[in-house]
This record gives sequence, C-alpha cells and structure tokens, in this order.
Amino acid sequence: MKKILFLILLMLPVIGLAQDLRLNNNDIRSSDPIGDNKTVVDKREKPPITDYKIISVENDTTFVDTTLNVYKDYKFNYTRKDNFELLPYPNIGQPNTKLAYALDHDGLIPDIGASAKHDPYLKAEDISYYNVPTPLSELFFKTTFQQGQNLNAFFTSNISPQVNLFIGYRGLRSLGNYKHNLTSQGSLRLGGSFHTKNKRYHVKTHFVSQDLSTQENGGLNDLANTQYQSGADDFNDRNLLEVNFENAESILFVKRFFLKQDYAIIAPKDSLSSNSVKLEHTLNFTDKEYHFNQGAAFAGYGQAFELTQLRDEAEYQNVSNTLKGIYENKDLGRLSARATHSNINYGYQTKLILNNGVIPNRIMEDIFSAGAEYKNRIGGFDIYGNVEANVSGEFTGSNLYGEAGYSLDEENRLSGSIQSTSRTPDFNFLLFQSDYVNYNWSKDFKNIEEQRIKISLKSNKLLNAEVLFAQINNYTYFGFTENPDAESVADTLVKPFQADQKVDYLKLKVNKVFSYGNFKLDNTLMYQNVSSGEEVFKVPDFVTRNTLFYEDHLFKRALFFQTGVTFNYFTKFSPNAYDPILGDYVVQNSFELGNQYSVDFFFNAKVQQTRIFFKLENMTTLFAGNGDYAAPSYPYRDFVIRFGLVWNFFL
Repeated sequence: MKKILFLILLMLPVIGLAQDLRLNNNDIRSSDPIGDNKTVVDKREKPPITDYKIISVENDTTFVDTTLNVYKDYKFNYTRKDNFELLPYPNIGQPNTKLAYALDHDGLIPDIGASAKHDPYLKAEDISYYNVPTPLSELFFKTTFQQGQNLNAFFTSNISPQVNLFIGYRGLRSLGNYKHNLTSQGSLRLGGSFHTKNKRYHVKTHFVSQDLSTQENGGLNDLANTQYQSGADDFNDRNLLEVNFENAESILFVKRFFLKQDYAIIAPKDSLSSNSVKLEHTLNFTDKEYHFNQGAAFAGYGQAFELTQLRDEAEYQNVSNTLKGIYENKDLGRLSARATHSNINYGYQTKLILNNGVIPNRIMEDIFSAGAEYKNRIGGFDIYGNVEANVSGEFTGSNLYGEAGYSLDEENRLSGSIQSTSRTPDFNFLLFQSDYVNYNWSKDFKNIEEQRIKISLKSNKLLNAEVLFAQINNYTYFGFTENPDAESVADTLVKPFQADQKVDYLKLKVNKVFSYGNFKLDNTLMYQNVSSGEEVFKVPDFVTRNTLFYEDHLFKRALFFQTGVTFNYFTKFSPNAYDPILGDYVVQNSFELGNQYSVDFFFNAKVQQTRIFFKLENMTTLFAGNGDYAAPSYPYRDFVIRFGLVWNFFL
C-alpha cells in the first residue's frame, strides 16, 4: 500500500506539469527584481466547475459536485453509496445484512459467487472517465474502529485536449472492537480516455486491482452471545467476548482490464446532420479468486478432510468481447445490434473423488450471445429497450428490458420499466470444493427466472416514490439442513437449494423533505411485502430513516454547515446468516432481529471545496446499552465518534 501511495504522489506533479505546459504563455507574467529570483503571477481566470466533466462508460456526463447536503452525509462511508437498505456488520469492510433488494441483475454470465464479499467491489460501470481543464484531485478520509484509517485518493488530468489520465487508490485498515476482526482492503484503479481531433475515434480504458481481506471469527460463541445480551458492564470491553475461532481469514482478489473503443464510419458533419453509423468494440477481462484459510478445523462446520492448515481457493476468469454496430438518426432514434463472445473458466486445481461420486474441478465454457438496443424520444416520452440472449453454450439465459419516462414539467418526472430475465445461478451454487467435507457439491440447477415491474416518480413539489414488484421462479439460495452424522458436533449443515414455490416481492419506497426556515426534515419510508416464498426470501415489513437538521452560513458565508440527528428503524425479520467458507449469505429461521433502531448525531460543514463530516453513531447505546445484532452471532455497532473529510483540489 505504501508503494502504491508513493507512486501516486510521484505521478501527481508530473501529470500536473504536463497539463500546465499546454497553457498559453501570454497568460503568465514573470519578473526578475533581484538576481535570479523570479515571481510568477498567474492572471488566468479559474474555469467554471461545470468544465470538470465526469463521463460514465455509457457517455452520460455530469460535473464535479462540491456542494454539501444531507445526501452527501448518507454516502460518506466506505463504498461511497447510500446504505439505507443495508445493516452493517461490526467492522468496516465486513458484509452487510440486506434490508431490501433491488433485483436489477441483467447479466447473463454466472459470476464466482461470494456475494457477501462484493459490496466494495468496483464493477466496470462504477469507473468514471474525465475531461478537465486543469488537474483535479480528491481526497477522502474517514476514521475507522481502532488502529486504522479509511483513505480514498484520486487524481486526474488532461495532458492534451484529447487525452485524459486518472489514477486512484482506496485503502482500508480497521482492527475492530471484537477478537480477530481485522479488515484490510486495497483498491487501485487507473485508466484514461482518448479521442481524435475529428472525434471519429474514442477509447476508454481502465485497470482495477482489488484485494479484500478479512479476519474471520465466526461470530460470538454461545456463552459470549448470552454475555453480550445481558448488557453487563463487565463486557463493555468487547474484546473480552469469546468468538467461535481466531484462526481464519477470507480474501477476495480481483483484477480487471477494460477497454471500450468506437469509430464513426459515417460521422455527422454538423448538428443538422441526421445520420451516423458507428462501430464499437468492448473488451472486459476479469480475474477473481476467493480464498478461505483456517489454521485448524472448526467443529461447527462439520467434519474436515484436514485437521490443520485448511486451504480453500476458487478461481474465476471471464474474457468477454463485444462487437456492436450503432445507427443513429435524429428522427428514428438510436438503434444498435451486438454480438458477444465470453470465455469462462471457473474451478479448482484438482478433482475430488468421494465414496458417492466425483466432484469435478472445472467449468469451462464458450458462450455466444446476441442482442439489440433502441433509444429515442417520441412526443415527450424517452423510451429505451434492450433484448439479449445466449445463443450457444451450456449456460442459457435471456434479458428483456423496456423503459419509458415522461417529464411533466421541470420538477416532475414519471418513469416506468419492465424486465424479464433468465439466468444461471452463480458458480458457487453449481460447483464448490472445500477441506470441509460438507462443502463439496456439483449441482445442476434450473435457471433463475425474474419478472420485474418498476414505477418511479421524482417530484420536488410532491415526493419521490418508487414501486417495485418482482416475481422470481427457481429462487436459488444457501440454507441449513439437519446433519445426519451423529458423530459431528454440527447440528445443521449448509447446502445450496432451489425454492419450489415462486417468490412474490413488493417494495414501495417514498422520500419527502419538509422545510421550515433553516430547519429541514428528510424522510425515507419503505414498505415491503413477500406474499409468496417468505420462507426463503426474508425482509422487514417497514424500514424508515428520518433526519431532522438545521443548516446555515457563518463567517460572512465563508462556512456552510448542517447539524442534526438521523433516526433509523426497521421491523422484525429473520436476517440471513453469514458463512465465511462460502463468503456468502445463508437463509435461516432460528434467529430474529426485532424492531431495531439507532440514532446518530452529525455536524457537517463546507469551507470552499472541503466538506467536513463529524458524527456520533448509535447514540442511544450510551443510555440504553447495546444488545442489537446485524446478523446471527454478529453484534451491531456500539457508540462511536467518527469524523472525516472530502477535499477537492483544482490546480
């Protein structure tokens, strides 16, 4: 990590100088009043912030936002995303219990699995590209839980009007409050974009390397759970509570090289031209590994082939190439057709021969898919459609998506979408090997079939609302089954299952802000109902977040601040358990979280381009104690004072 940070710091002045050399020398005046001493006066006007453009992989463009609002507070966390629908585990960088589901999966290729480890994972669409008039950097810093920090440093610069480069590093180290609970994670991202002077050729590319390492302790043991729930002062030092084991570690390694390029075969000569034809190519090479290592076998997971030095390692590679042809007409819209080839390689180093059969070690497949997209604006309606299907290979799948949006006026927009997908479950459901006897299987599951309807309203005057109804057939999950081995300490064992009945899921989420002078009340309320399949698909009926805050300026408007309290609450439900061997979640019915709430106090301020965040998390535990959980045997976070900042530099 130190070497990478040194490399970033070394590159900043070099790239910054390269961009600065492009400036017009007439804008800089030098004088030499005494000897060789020189004074440089920079008379250039600062570019407006709207010139610092952020461009998505699909060419949606925004600009750098240095404002401060309550939604920035919600996103001031390790993943930089709003965690309203998540309940975090005791330490940063650990999994999160899901309080709701988006069900927006549209990929047709199975992934490695280990879904509990993927919250911090940066997907290809999470990487942005830039076009900036001067070098831009951003520094994110936030304290953690004992002996560690959370840092995210980023720098980008245009070395010419056609070439932009960027580099960033996100690092985390947090010891945590419980035994054997250290998290240590790092993420390097670097890339850039280029276009020719005539803008007929464009390319975006990046490389990402991530390692997400967590010491695993299996949660509190039975005695420690009783002691934790008692609220006795003797156990306010959480390090006194015993955990199930102190000899295991899980690691997710990810490397990805991504390149997207296009060339305009027929380019519009001016804004009045109506036709263009473009050829686009995308390469995505992703390599993942999930490791679970343990010094000695834990009896709670059943029998093991090895009593010491257990080593599980799953490997996954996906090399994907997509070729797309795009035709665009001002009246007819944008129509594209594409073909994709994906080479998949998942598995383990050796086959496993058991008394009842052989567990293979590899799944290797070439998958070809074809698809088409259409996008247009017709009579005030923005419409978009996408259809794709795997046309050859062992893994079948399809995705049909349609969306329409209509702006009633500048402050009110209504949109709706419909989606139908069929896809193979992730690979850890199909094939898994471990030094634990029970965690070895080779399955042939049916495709997961999802139908989803979503309607949303965005209105500054009324409210923001979102309704999601989904139906899932062949819902695939990990669950517990009774252990038939009388000699084992484990009463239950984890296995992959596929639900016999369909899952019907309804989610309604509304948001409304009330204002009175400098006081504001931001309310987000979510209602959920699972009318069928509630035995395997578990969510709370109600989740709410209410933030009452005051905002104003001080020091002749040099400082803007917000201060207030945030109340979080959800109703009873049975959360999924966490299995570190799989790095995944397990449906369970023996443990329930009940009517759990928390209150946070915050004070946030903005000075120029710096946003400062200060928070007292879970204040109620100061008075009422803490016996809450995030998942079975994993306690919820205690009271803690945390602070940090986000600082932009415009050189």
